[in-house]
Amino acid sequence: MPLKTIPLDEPGINLTSMLDVVMLLIMFFMAGTQFKDVERQYDIQLPTVQDATAVSGLPDEIVVNVQRDGQLVVRAEVRTPEGLEALLREARERYPGQAVVVRGDADVPYRHIMHAMGACRRAGIRNLSLAYRPGEP
Repeated sequence: MPLKTIPLDEPGINLTSMLDVVMLLIMFFMAGTQFKDVERQYDIQLPTVQDATAVSGLPDEIVVNVQRDGQLVVRAEVRTPEGLEALLREARERYPGQAVVVRGDADVPYRHIMHAMGACRRAGIRNLSLAYRPGEP
């Protein structure tokens, strides 16, 4: 009895999954690539300015130390409330969000702290902090 044999199909490779992965990689690299770099044109000459200031991070906070006798000390200089106000007003004009920290001695009368805070208020300082030392639990 003769046996019927069916010719087997040739094995094939399914490339659909590999093409999907390749297309996804191409789209990923296209989306992550910057095609045009406009800001780095070397053929222009920038103008010079005499009174420009460097663009940098935020300015440091101004620390006002209030000593026991009521003296206001800023950057190792004793200032009057009016002098402190002028300094803070000038700093606020340069940077509107200027931060000020008032550090008072533990034994200083409260009115001296209020002189420093009043100078900050009159100068238009809105970012004001009072320094303290955390106690032991």
